[in-house]
Amino acid sequence: MKAFVLTCLITASVGQILAQTTPYPTIGQVVRLDPRIDKLIPKDAQIEVLASGFVWTEGPIWVKNHDAVAGNFLLFSDVPQNTIFKWTEKEGVTPFLKPSGYTGTGVYGDEPGSNGLTIDRKGQLIACEHGDRRVTAMPLDGIGGKRTLADNYNGKRFNSPNDVIAHSNGSYYFTDPPYGMPKKEKDPTRETEGFGVYRIAQNGTVSMVVGDLTRPNGIALSPDEKTLYVAQSDPSRPVIMAYAVQPDGSVSKGRVVFGADGLKKQNLEGGFDGMKVDREGNLWATGPGGVLVISPAGDFLGHIKIGGATANCAWGDDGSMLYITADMYLCRIKTTAKGW
Repeated sequence: MKAFVLTCLITASVGQILAQTTPYPTIGQVVRLDPRIDKLIPKDAQIEVLASGFVWTEGPIWVKNHDAVAGNFLLFSDVPQNTIFKWTEKEGVTPFLKPSGYTGTGVYGDEPGSNGLTIDRKGQLIACEHGDRRVTAMPLDGIGGKRTLADNYNGKRFNSPNDVIAHSNGSYYFTDPPYGMPKKEKDPTRETEGFGVYRIAQNGTVSMVVGDLTRPNGIALSPDEKTLYVAQSDPSRPVIMAYAVQPDGSVSKGRVVFGADGLKKQNLEGGFDGMKVDREGNLWATGPGGVLVISPAGDFLGHIKIGGATANCAWGDDGSMLYITADMYLCRIKTTAKGW
């Protein structure tokens, strides 16, 4: 498989896309573990490789047409390159924003750039920035600059905000593991004791909503926004947690949706990274070797098996195309599910 991929992608590089007149190369396979997966992914669906040659791709988000911007394109981070890239079917990959996560001088570790991205109700690009250790908002119409939404909790700087989700009421939830720090959890500039999940309220107030996870990473909301999902990337305790969202924005005690036992049944090892939810409440979580499709009840339905480290995913086009960032690749697969 590796030899096949290298042959197909030998000319692919950052900023370069294979011609539309020829099919995109494909990679991996869909492993079907439960009949319900057939209603979510067509039998003939293939994992297409749209571009290659990146260092570590992350945080994909589809930008729709909005009052203030002509959309229909994908944005995604290359964390080590400190760059956000843009992809369209017509133009392929082009740089969109650099620097994306570190604006200081000199070198800041091996993952200085932006990580998770999302679009809020105003059409702003919301970014988790490793190097500058903050969450930012930036209008996509080019009017006005980037502004900091949050860079500390109770006066102590965040570690390296990792992934973020926007609530329709104007608040945001994000995770803060140590992966973007030069020396990770042992970095001498760490100011917070743990690795929390935080909420930024409409008035800018920051609160910690979850404080007992060792490596909170991916984050998502259910379609009705009543449940907050958090994925943990700690391989010693790989778990996807669900928390009931309270009227004041806080969350209740969490429950395990899926964890190590479910992985072991499929001989999979490792932690979870980013994730998205479809309109029926199914979780599409990146984890060992690809994207795991999990029902709202925690049943493992199928595995979009790419074969390597897989960071995040996002719904795009009409909501049924799943874009996937996996190591050096930008991929996609057509589904019959619908994102929101």
